[in-house]
Amino acid sequence: MDIVHALVLALIQGITEFLPISSSGHLILPKEVLGWPDQGLAFDVAVHVGTLSAVVLYFHKDLAALLKGGVQSLTGNFSDPYAHLAWMLVAATVPAGLAGLLFNDFIEANLRSAAVIAATTIIFALLLAYADKKASFNKELFDIGLKAALIIGCAQALALVPGTSRSGITITAALLLGFNRESAAKFSFFMSVPIIVLSGAFKGLELLDGHDVDWAAIAVGVVVSAISAYLCIHYFLSFINRIGMMPFVWYRLALGAVLIAMMVF
Repeated sequence: MDIVHALVLALIQGITEFLPISSSGHLILPKEVLGWPDQGLAFDVAVHVGTLSAVVLYFHKDLAALLKGGVQSLTGNFSDPYAHLAWMLVAATVPAGLAGLLFNDFIEANLRSAAVIAATTIIFALLLAYADKKASFNKELFDIGLKAALIIGCAQALALVPGTSRSGITITAALLLGFNRESAAKFSFFMSVPIIVLSGAFKGLELLDGHDVDWAAIAVGVVVSAISAYLCIHYFLSFINRIGMMPFVWYRLALGAVLIAMMVF
């Protein structure tokens, strides 16, 4: 892979992984518009490692507290609010994990078209706009219960369909359940850790079949996606309460229109 291609694709992945704007909708553009070749499985694993590194580094204190609370809860000690939150994250991960095992092959074979990505980019943009307008914003991160965790987890399972946006659909669900924007975003980011680990491990196992590895491109992919994802998380959380979700909604609608124009013309 050309290093410039690797840099651009890693930058796109790092920025769009955690913003509610659909990484798959953006990653199709270089291929369709510029005629770039598919980046390959090894590069996919590399950018997964990069984005995972970013979220772990940014939230290292919270993730350490979640791990500590989860371990303590095994002895029956639920006094730490992080213990409860840790189990809610486990519950929220189950639907997407099961959906991935059951439907991944079908989705890969049937739902990775530009038409599907354009449609989901627009449809879920409108749903995000509705959620941001109707949200009561009266719930905090530690208010999440089992029912809410499972609902958000089922929403995350929908993100297997390209163009949906994992962060977009989980934030949408959390907003509709009454959580404030920052809490919705943080829970979405925390949920990304086990999902990225599972997805990266699944793709990593496929690499054992003997794929060629371009180590220079891999290095660029890891470093650039990690840095861009870290900055994206930081600025998204800094501005989310001030700017709301509508800038991302308008951006998604524009992206969907571009994808439709590409198909038509």
